[in-house]
Amino acid sequence: MTPVVPDPVLSVANLRVSFGQTEAARGVTLAVARGETHCLVGESGCGKSVTALSVMNLLPRGIARTADHLRFQGQDLLGMSERQTARLRGDKMAMIFQEPMTSLNPAYTIGSQMSEVFERHRGATRRQAMDRAAELLARVGITAPGMRLGQYPHQLSGGLRQRVMIAMALMCDPELLIADEPTTALDVTVQAQILRLLQKLQQELGLALLLITHDLGVVARMAQRVSVMYAGEVVETGTVAEVFAAPTHPYTRGLLDCIPVPGMTRAGEPLGNIPGVVPRIAPGFIGCGFRDRCTLAMPECAQTMPLRNAGGDHFYLCRLPPDWKRAAAA
Repeated sequence: MTPVVPDPVLSVANLRVSFGQTEAARGVTLAVARGETHCLVGESGCGKSVTALSVMNLLPRGIARTADHLRFQGQDLLGMSERQTARLRGDKMAMIFQEPMTSLNPAYTIGSQMSEVFERHRGATRRQAMDRAAELLARVGITAPGMRLGQYPHQLSGGLRQRVMIAMALMCDPELLIADEPTTALDVTVQAQILRLLQKLQQELGLALLLITHDLGVVARMAQRVSVMYAGEVVETGTVAEVFAAPTHPYTRGLLDCIPVPGMTRAGEPLGNIPGVVPRIAPGFIGCGFRDRCTLAMPECAQTMPLRNAGGDHFYLCRLPPDWKRAAAA
């Protein structure tokens, strides 16, 4: 799939990552423009986090990533050494991980961990770095930022730790921010606060935001574009308006059917569900990875999947025509 995104900050084409006998990313293609929020959505185990870690070059040692291209602001990330990538990481591109308690070092204060980023990439003094850290803690809504700089991660609530992670990612004014399910470990009220904060910062700073989630409600509120991932590949992509108005891949439709619709879903009415679990896909696998869970699967689904256009910038991988649901209803 080749998204039509002019002058993208991040451009990924045919990304593949294998872990032994499991192909975790299979031909992933996406692009994120400046000032845009692009959501990667899908169940756990679909390859969303692996895609993000591939962009940041944070995969475990010995795990190879291949792609037709992997570019950040026109620079070839695949051709960079680890040292060259490290200069970008935390500076021009940053990542917010889904569990701040395991991402923050419990042995160091918040101030020490935040200031290190600014000192390394900007050559700043410790005082300058601490002032910058306090400024950003205040910007993400943390009161008494000076006091918080002297505290350790375990002294903060989950919501405050996540705000610290966001502030740390913004220390050097990145062009690309990747947020990997940043609200997973938080209660519903704090989740909403963090999402509003991310949306506000993205709009104010003009960031290219790649947001990973399994919550389609978050996609509807936050994103301009969405890529639906299943078993390591993007099975449907387009603008949020296009995909939500006419979900075309059976997996996307299955995900949307699982969500209650205000005013339409009656109390006590069973919601949709997708039977089975996401399979492990071995290298060399051919065909649709969803076919064993799909009620519309046909023998041809074991062959190479065609890329179809559902209209506009809306693409999907399936043998069914774009109007298959209307034809089935008739």
